[in-house]
Amino acid sequence: MGKLITSSIVTITGGTGSFGKAMATKLLKEGVGEIRIFSRDESKQDDMRNNLNDSRLKFIIGDVRDSASVDSAIRGSDYVFHAAALKQVPSCEFFPMQAVATNVDGSSNVILSAINHEVKGIVCLSTDKAVYPINAMGMSKALMEKVAQSYSRNFEKSKTKIAITRYGNVMMSRGSVIPLFLNQIISNKSITVTNPNMTRFMMSLEDSIDLVNYAFTNANTGDLFVKKAPACTVYTLIMALAKLMGVENTIKINTIGIRHGEKMFESLLGTEERLRSVDNGDYFTIPLDARSLDYQLYYEKGNSSSIDSDAYTSHNAQQLNVDEMMNILEKLPEFISFKETNSK
Repeated sequence: MGKLITSSIVTITGGTGSFGKAMATKLLKEGVGEIRIFSRDESKQDDMRNNLNDSRLKFIIGDVRDSASVDSAIRGSDYVFHAAALKQVPSCEFFPMQAVATNVDGSSNVILSAINHEVKGIVCLSTDKAVYPINAMGMSKALMEKVAQSYSRNFEKSKTKIAITRYGNVMMSRGSVIPLFLNQIISNKSITVTNPNMTRFMMSLEDSIDLVNYAFTNANTGDLFVKKAPACTVYTLIMALAKLMGVENTIKINTIGIRHGEKMFESLLGTEERLRSVDNGDYFTIPLDARSLDYQLYYEKGNSSSIDSDAYTSHNAQQLNVDEMMNILEKLPEFISFKETNSK
């Protein structure tokens, strides 16, 4: 990314989140000219301003739902990383129209603004919950992907390259389950588990940055990218955390049942997508289906791919055992910081 980003102006929507802060830190090291942090929370912006303390950071209060504020942030930008979203499954279940307003309509505002202002490239961040979605969050993110792909088709002569990345749970990110479990451990509380046999992909924040970097440098417009990731059960994750915190013999687990909109496992690629995907080693690429809306073509010619592939899920991905999960966790900068803070 370095050569492309040097001296460029970059806008990060949802820039005060875990991804935004990590990407901003990376871009500053790579010689970016200016980073515009676009988000709604002035307190988080102030924290980020003080923590990073770099004059190349510009903070813009706004909301992706408001196209005028989006335009003010994106105008003059070279590149955009679109990370703004409502991400909590239960809250989106109770307020699905809010998920639509941010994740679908807001994403449309961001992508159209990037096209209208001739931004060179935009990477839109999605989630494994968009595959075979059963919850409002996943459904809204699946529609975000469709919106991005539709603009890639409909604005094929645009100067803006549109790419999509899809990844699983980011370990230690704000609002994720690992900080919850750790806080329960240090408070000597029972660990609350929806179902210990659930499986989830395990990705670090660095993995998510690598995926976006790969998409940024390798995409044709409309392409969707997935980074391969290991997985484990929730029980394996809990026991790894318990061992690392020295409480494996005293930990208590309280199974509370599946919450609104939760799955037993997640998918990064559906069966149909995997048939069309290109395996690039550590990554899958799903090229844009750029066929036109000419219905006669669908009657005369279909797709010759055989249906002999499985979806790529957290059940059939590489499964980590407790020791392997511990080895990953203990190397995470966020986990190291947590242990240092709570050992004082």
